[in-house]
Amino acid sequence: MRQTHHGSCHCGAVSFEADVDLSAESRRCNCTYCAKTRYWKSFVGVDDIRLLTGADNLADYRAPDSLWPPDHIHHHFCKTCGVQLYSRGFLEQMGGWFHALNIAVLDGLSPQDFARVPITYENGIQDKQMEPPAVTSYL
Repeated sequence: MRQTHHGSCHCGAVSFEADVDLSAESRRCNCTYCAKTRYWKSFVGVDDIRLLTGADNLADYRAPDSLWPPDHIHHHFCKTCGVQLYSRGFLEQMGGWFHALNIAVLDGLSPQDFARVPITYENGIQDKQMEPPAVTSYL
């Protein structure tokens, strides 16, 4: 069931609200970006994340392979503390534009709440997002 959750970066400079179903699939990937940032994402629609504060403190990182048209993945993070909040992307197989919400930045959830979120593992390092990698324990 989709619910509205509040989220923020570590220093509190950026905050938002997001409509997300935490009983639905979330994803952990072993690609170089996700593995290095420990990114734990849930895909939501482009209107499901609403920035509340800190628009001037939100930075945009695009990996070199995301720079070609249609400029498809933008990772948004706080300029002050560096915490990634969400990504905005475009993939035809996702139906166009989407957001990938970093579940770890949602406020007010208990460890038990986080533990109940189902995780699907992606083998992004081999560009096989629909298959889990052989080892997932580090994700």
